Amino acid sequence: MSTRRVSPILLSALLLMAVGCAGPLGPAGDDGGLLRTSAGTLRGVATPEHRTFSGIPYAAAPSGPLRWRSPQPAQSWTGVRDATKPGNACPQESTEYAQSDSSTEDCLFLNVTAPRSATPRAPKPTMVWVHGDGVVGAGSYFDARQLSGTGDVVVVTINYRLGVFGGFAHPGLADSGSFGLQDQQAALRWVRDNIRQFGGDPGNVTLFGESYGALATSAHLTAPGSKGLFHRAIVQSGFALMDLPAGTMTPDLPAIEWYGWRSLADAAGDGARIAAEVGCADPARALDCLRAVPVAKLLPHMRLFQPFAFGTTVLPELPAKVLREGRAQSVPVITGTTRDEHTTFVGLFHDMLGKPVTPQRFPQLVAEAYGDRASKIIPNYPLSDYVSPSVAWSALLTDGMWARANFEQARLFAGKAPTYLYSFADRGAPMYLPLPPSLPPGAYHAADVPYLFRDADFEGRIRPEQRTLSSDMMRYWANFARSADPNGPSLPKWEPFGAGEAAQQLAPGERNIGRIDYAAQHKLAFWNSLR
Repeated sequence: MSTRRVSPILLSALLLMAVGCAGPLGPAGDDGGLLRTSAGTLRGVATPEHRTFSGIPYAAAPSGPLRWRSPQPAQSWTGVRDATKPGNACPQESTEYAQSDSSTEDCLFLNVTAPRSATPRAPKPTMVWVHGDGVVGAGSYFDARQLSGTGDVVVVTINYRLGVFGGFAHPGLADSGSFGLQDQQAALRWVRDNIRQFGGDPGNVTLFGESYGALATSAHLTAPGSKGLFHRAIVQSGFALMDLPAGTMTPDLPAIEWYGWRSLADAAGDGARIAAEVGCADPARALDCLRAVPVAKLLPHMRLFQPFAFGTTVLPELPAKVLREGRAQSVPVITGTTRDEHTTFVGLFHDMLGKPVTPQRFPQLVAEAYGDRASKIIPNYPLSDYVSPSVAWSALLTDGMWARANFEQARLFAGKAPTYLYSFADRGAPMYLPLPPSLPPGAYHAADVPYLFRDADFEGRIRPEQRTLSSDMMRYWANFARSADPNGPSLPKWEPFGAGEAAQQLAPGERNIGRIDYAAQHKLAFWNSLR
C-alpha cells in the first residue's frame, strides 16, 4: 500500500503459466538485486533486510485475440528486465471509494518480497495474496515488506483480470466466466515452479485474501484445478455461504441467494445483452467483434461481472454446495471477520450520501430484507442500544450476514482440517472514508488489511498499541503459514476452533487479544433459530 492511488482499506470492499527459473546469479554476478530465470534476468531492489522483485509477468497480455481466453505463457526476454517498479494494473476505473484507473490489458504481473536470508537452499514459507474488490486494485498496492520481515516469509502479491475482463461470459465462449480465477491459478502455478529461486518454499504455500480475495480463496478450495497449488488458506471477511437479503448491500438491490456467486447461464445471458449494447449482436461474429471493442467501452459493465460464475470449467459447482457436502480441499484454515463489518457499506450507501438510517426507516429496512421475520429481529436490536439507527442497521447485518456465514464456514472447515477463527476488533482502527459522526466506523470491513500490509502512511496514523497488534497479527499469519498453527513465542495463545468453537479476538492491548464467545457476541443462536 505504498501507492495511495487507491483507498488502501477499501481495495477489498464490496464485495499463470510458469516461466521456470534456472537459479540465482553466482559470484561472477554477485548483485543482491539480480536474479536469473529461464525467462530472463530480473533486476529488483535489494536492501540489507529484503529483496523485492516487482512487475514480473506470469502470463502473456490477455489482449486482442487473447482477451477472454485462458492465460497463456509469458514471453521470455533478453538482457536484464527492470523489476524495480510495479507492472500495469488490470483495466479498471475509479469508484466512489478508490481512485484507480487503468486501460491496459497487459497486466498479468506479480510481485515477490523475500527476506534477505531466503535462498533456494534455505527457503521460507510462501504466502500468496489475492487482493479484494474484483473491479479495482492491484497486487502492487500492498506493501509486503513488513509482513515478510516480521514473519520471515516470502510474500507474493498478484494482479488478475477484473470485472468484465475476468468474469465475462457469453454463449459459445470457451471457459466463460472464469478468466480471473484462471489467472490466479496461473499465478499459483508460477509460484509452484519458480518461487524456490526467490527463496520461497513451493511445498509450503498459503493462499490468503480479504473480501473478494477471500471469496476467491474459497473458490480455490472447491475448484478441481486448484488442488495441490496451495497448502493452507486464510479467509478474511469473504464467505462462500453468505446470502444478500434485499436492500442490505445497497438500497433497492433485490435479494441475492449467494453473495459473490452466480450461475454461468445467468452470466452468459448478461454477456449476450452487453454484446448487443456494444454493437456485437451477430452471433456468428460476436466474439471476434467483442475482442476488438475498446477497453473504455467495456469499463461501464465492470460490476455486472464481478460475481464468480459457477457451472464453469474452473468452478463446476456452487462452492457453498461443495463446502456443505464436505467435498472441499482439506487444508488448514484461518477464517474471520471484523467486529463491525457492515459499517463500511452503511457509510458508503447511506450516511455518506446524506441519507442516514432514521428511526422510521430502520423497521422498514428490516422488513424489506427479512419479510415476516422482521418482527422477531427488531426487538433484538433496540435502537436505544446504539449511537444511531445507522449503527443498529450495521450491527444487525454484521451479525445476520457476515458473522453467521463465517461461523458456519468455520464449522465446515474444522470438520476436515485444523481451523482457527478470529474477530478483528480494533474499533479505533484508522478510517479513510469521511464518515459522519452519526456512524462511528468501529472495526469496519477491511480495517484489518493495513495491519498486515503496514506502510509508512499507516505507521503515521496508529498508536503504539496498534503497532504491536499489527506485528502480532503478522506473526500469527506467518506462523500459520509456516506450521499450520498461528501460535508462537510471546504471542497470546490462540486455541483452534475445534470442538470448543473458540475464537480469537484481535484488538490493541495485551489483555484484548484472547478467546471470546463469538457466537454470543453476534447473537448467532438467535439468527440460526430463524432458519
